[in-house]
Amino acid sequence: EILAFINGARKLDELEAFGCDFWKDYRGKGEMFGLEPDDLGPASYGGAFHDFPMPDGKTFNQFAHVVEQIKKYPYVRTLVVSPWVPYMIGRGPGQQKAVVSPCHGWLHFRVFGDRLSMRMDQRSADFPIGVPSNMIQYAALLLMVAQVTGLRPWKFIHSFSDAHIYEDQVESVREIIAREPKRLPTLKLNPEVTDLFAFRVDDFEITDYDPHPAVKIAYRP
Repeated sequence: EILAFINGARKLDELEAFGCDFWKDYRGKGEMFGLEPDDLGPASYGGAFHDFPMPDGKTFNQFAHVVEQIKKYPYVRTLVVSPWVPYMIGRGPGQQKAVVSPCHGWLHFRVFGDRLSMRMDQRSADFPIGVPSNMIQYAALLLMVAQVTGLRPWKFIHSFSDAHIYEDQVESVREIIAREPKRLPTLKLNPEVTDLFAFRVDDFEITDYDPHPAVKIAYRP
């Protein structure tokens, strides 16, 4: 999913081309916001990250910019990426141009010597389902950005604003937290990739993965 978003994917077919098929419940909903049926909108993750709308009608690639900034000015404290296009998110007739208002992706990168850290603030956090996925994909993003900027990945900090567990998820969560923790798996990236936008699913390898049996948890698209 994060690979699709940083490459500007906002239509469902574009997401599925990256192997991300769990947005299918949103097919046809773009029409509710004056968009093409399967378009998540210019204020969706892909639109904001890769094609942030500018007042002059042009677009701005936030990730291309932040990678350039890290390389040229690693000492600055302004290495920020945002998924939020404020004037396209407000409620009211004709205002909202995102089928789903972004829940995650507020990023602040910091360079400490040869090490890169990244903080991700999450506006809305469905802890049993959304957060584990978000945590993994943004940790992978830190590894990706570190690799293409020639830095060592250091700390991934994940903070939450609206953290929640729905009532029909409670029993499943109790089952999960009662389990003994297992060793975390290892994620490796293809070291040959030097362009952030060239990463694809095949460039990631997970080893030492020994999960507990799956738990079915209620999900709301």
